[in-house]
Amino acid sequence: MATSDELQFHEFDEAADLLAVNPDATTTRISEQQSHVAVNVSAGSEEGELGEETDKTELLSGQKKQPSFWTFEYYQTFFDVDTYQVLDRIKGSLLPLPGKNFVRHHLRNNPDLYGPFWICATLAFTLAVSSNVAHALEKRGDPSFHYSPQFHKVTIAGLITYCYAWLVPLALWGYLQWRKGLSIHVGSYSFLETVCVYGYSLFIYIPTSILWLIPAAWLQWLLLAFAAALSGSVLVLAFWPLLRSDSKPATLAALAAIVSLHVLLAVGCKLYFFQMLPSTIPPVHPLVTAQHPTVLLPRQASASVPLRH
Repeated sequence: MATSDELQFHEFDEAADLLAVNPDATTTRISEQQSHVAVNVSAGSEEGELGEETDKTELLSGQKKQPSFWTFEYYQTFFDVDTYQVLDRIKGSLLPLPGKNFVRHHLRNNPDLYGPFWICATLAFTLAVSSNVAHALEKRGDPSFHYSPQFHKVTIAGLITYCYAWLVPLALWGYLQWRKGLSIHVGSYSFLETVCVYGYSLFIYIPTSILWLIPAAWLQWLLLAFAAALSGSVLVLAFWPLLRSDSKPATLAALAAIVSLHVLLAVGCKLYFFQMLPSTIPPVHPLVTAQHPTVLLPRQASASVPLRH
């Protein structure tokens, strides 16, 4: 093992000889070198921090620049949403509670187009498929019926759902902007928030369109009334805080228009895609009548009333 004397610092002979020759020579201790190194390290860290701050400033300045309307990045921000947020908004559209505004409690200044886009696409698909299946089930007892898929219903269902989910919010947003210009007490949502509310409110019609396969007219109308009331309440609770500050006639007219158009959508889809045709007796073919003519026998009065002499 090393002794304590060996572990102590010793002056080197070269340093002693140098001091003997030149007493004015300066020497550097290890502690001084460590201090210089610490200073250099601190100075380097300061330069790194300044560089990071510069990068952050450039990054923030780049984020503030809005992408152009004609670029893909502009529309990419509308689909920046995760699965948890979409499920939470769907649950909010299925369970509307008084006092919980859908925009404030679920969108939270972060509306998206991902949910409304796929909800409309799924609704159009389920309407068309359920309508084809219902038509096939209705005619399954007819031996002369040959099933052929009606693909045009997919196009019609898509046009109805997407036009409703875009044109009606556009009209409502324009109306709110007009009323906001007339009265400072009337509020307004952004166009994207309005589209988002309408898109998520249509989710209840997806399971309803599947349940319309049950061949019971009273049950179909009952499901329609329930779905229309549930989704309509989402719209009323979302836009009531904006409309209640307006005059009473204008508020009632706007709410009546919102609910009426929503119910009209449901009734129109029910009547067009799931109209149950009344059963009719098939007409007799004329060839069958010609092949099997009906023979009328003459009336014999003597057989029924005997003659007496």
